[in-house]
Amino acid sequence: MNVRTQQELVAILPRLRRFALGLTRNGTEADDLVQAACEKAITRIDQWEQGTRLDSWMFRIIQTTHIDQIRSQKRRSAYLEVIENQGEQSFDGENAMEANLTLDNVRRAIYNLPEEQRAVVMLVSVEGLSYKEASDVLEIPMGTLTSRLVRARTALTRMIDNPGDADGVTADKQIPPLERGAQP
Repeated sequence: MNVRTQQELVAILPRLRRFALGLTRNGTEADDLVQAACEKAITRIDQWEQGTRLDSWMFRIIQTTHIDQIRSQKRRSAYLEVIENQGEQSFDGENAMEANLTLDNVRRAIYNLPEEQRAVVMLVSVEGLSYKEASDVLEIPMGTLTSRLVRARTALTRMIDNPGDADGVTADKQIPPLERGAQP
């Protein structure tokens, strides 16, 4: 692996972790997933085509590694970690509180989507991949991707607008912390 590729891989690590966190819903599992994907990428760097997007290739490795882990474990992710307020936001204010509550509600809603919809939302809406890039990463047809995205957006709207009516979404659900400045 050349130095430029190493630097590019290091630069996208926060995005890879954010994607992995969206898939696993657990910080520790997300870190393990990123580490496993990086190990695979480094040992198989000859499979990556120079000139193509390294981030898309890494997202695909994370996705397939995650699927492999689920199949081998025969279970879904465990309960979410507790968010600890560490005083990073030391100011008070109605707007700040409302923004935090909204962020928590959106994050909770995303984490309660079915896994295939959560992956699509994370790639398209959070990571900013195009529909084509996301469909390539997930190795699904474009129509399947758009269908999942529409269903996910509909479910998110329902969960956020009517939190009492959403299946499994309650105010007492615990959600994992995101890196500072990261989006859900």
